[in-house]
Amino acid sequence: MKTERTFRIHRITDEYQGLTVEQYLKSHLQLSGRKIQKLTRLKGILLNNKPVYLQKKLKAGNTVSVLELSDRSYGVDPEPGDIDILFEDDQIIVLNKPAGLLVHPAGQTARGTLANYLAAYFAQKGKVCTIRPLHRLDRDTSGCVAFAKDPLSQSLLEKQLAEGSFKRSYLAIVQGVLEPPAGTIDAPIGPHPLKANRRAISPQGEKAITHYRTVCTFQGMSLLALELETGRTHQIRVHLAALGHPVIGDKMYGKSSPLIKRQALHAWSLEFLHPEDGRRIAVQAPLPSDFAFFEVPDLPF
Repeated sequence: MKTERTFRIHRITDEYQGLTVEQYLKSHLQLSGRKIQKLTRLKGILLNNKPVYLQKKLKAGNTVSVLELSDRSYGVDPEPGDIDILFEDDQIIVLNKPAGLLVHPAGQTARGTLANYLAAYFAQKGKVCTIRPLHRLDRDTSGCVAFAKDPLSQSLLEKQLAEGSFKRSYLAIVQGVLEPPAGTIDAPIGPHPLKANRRAISPQGEKAITHYRTVCTFQGMSLLALELETGRTHQIRVHLAALGHPVIGDKMYGKSSPLIKRQALHAWSLEFLHPEDGRRIAVQAPLPSDFAFFEVPDLPF
């Protein structure tokens, strides 16, 4: 039985005119040399629907078709579990992660994660799809997590993450009232000098930038809308604690709270350009029920 071959078609714009096919595959589609070699062997690279050599120069209006390579495994053990789907199509799925759940197996935890549950969902639909989280959330942070369904979508979306066009917005309830009410925290983050599982502000750390805006205040607390320009481990929690306004309930960088059993941090929205056609996708996760202790107004965004 002959296996069906599926190609992803890319139309060349003025921006890429003059590049060779190989340069386009590497710079725009972020394909490795090894992947390009494999595609070449499989006759999986076409220019205007015809086989092409890699040094052929592109013109605006050309189409480059790239064979989609089939996944052979999920990468994790499928395990039945509830998932809350916020967005799904052939290239991407965005889930609403509950607090208390790991995104992906780590350390001694091999099962009972969002990735295991997603693998079972794919299996139920008869689809073998490697689990490819594009970013991660801490165990006790809730909200949007995006997964790519194929290597090419993963490469294109990871490029957006690196360039900053993949927007991640959060809501956090913090101690105190910030002055000024909006601003940018630009402070490098590195390993904590004494505690291996923590991070700290460090001149030798990696660049870390967080933008914040106060949405409202209530009983000595503030609801902040935050946007990450970088994605360091524990970035929002470390930055806010260093500012003197730790996230409510954050036992690692602040203190526990009778109001909520985990840090009050929620990945509220994602915005990115769709890897297939470039249209802007915006996905939002509703506020979790354990934020109910704070009188949140109708959000103006």
